Amino acid sequence: MPHRSGSPSRHALAARSQRIVDSAAFTTTVFCLIVGNAALMGIETYDGVVQDWHDGLKLAEHLFLAAFTVEVLLRAAAHADRPGDFFRDPWNLFDLAVVALALAPFARENATVLRLLRLARVLRAARFLPQVRIVIVAIGKSLPGTLSFLLVGALLLYVYSMVGWVFLADDDPEHFGSLGRAALTLSLLVTLDGLGDAVRAGLEVSRWTLLYFASYVLIGSFVLVNLLIGVVINSLEEARQAEEDRAAAEAAAAAAVEPQPADVEEIRRRLGEARAALDALELALPAAAPAGRAAVGGQADGEVEVRTAVPA
Repeated sequence: MPHRSGSPSRHALAARSQRIVDSAAFTTTVFCLIVGNAALMGIETYDGVVQDWHDGLKLAEHLFLAAFTVEVLLRAAAHADRPGDFFRDPWNLFDLAVVALALAPFARENATVLRLLRLARVLRAARFLPQVRIVIVAIGKSLPGTLSFLLVGALLLYVYSMVGWVFLADDDPEHFGSLGRAALTLSLLVTLDGLGDAVRAGLEVSRWTLLYFASYVLIGSFVLVNLLIGVVINSLEEARQAEEDRAAAEAAAAAAVEPQPADVEEIRRRLGEARAALDALELALPAAAPAGRAAVGGQADGEVEVRTAVPA
């Protein structure tokens, strides 16, 4: 359970805002606003509509910006008692940046920057789509492996381009006349586009070119591509596991803050048993009181007798 600090008023503000932010109505409303903003941007690509409805479209844009500003403020208010947690969430930082930059004077004066910021709002839809969020996280996790793949691919392309230039430059200068042309030709061959023509042109030079093209296609199109697919799939599994862990942590935190209905019934049952036990003790008190007083009196007499029996 996160540590909370601050005054009771901040606790109350955070609690009320958190209930609003976590509600299904709030999530649905924000998602509909994002879709509406995307539709508005699509409508603005038609010149005739913009000329006829310029003022209405401008008003709609201001309303969308105001609504997204209120959303960010509510999310920030939900962390009023722990402000640091708001900035630890990358989605909160992205939302804040999109809204804050759209309100900046330089963005309001530059139509291109403003359109790009409005386009960035569409990407916020991924926040409300768990599967899309998993894919985006997987892409980020796969970047280190993808960079390694690109380095290996670039090394392979360079080596085969140089070999092709050495042996095929004189006979096929159009495709292997320089390092750049050879690299471009081999880059297209990775997709198997024009492989038949390249093999036929190579066979006119030497039958050994068949080994050259076959080994390149085998390594480039099958081995490296399958390695890239493996990197992406592994990153996707890691992202899915991270999303499940995050959901489990949020559920555990919510359960720690608010008792579940089953817990409430258990507490009520135990309180009933405790009340019944107290009632039984109260009924037993009148009958047990005389005996208790006699026992106390007898104990006092015994103490006196013992004290008198002890020699000085």
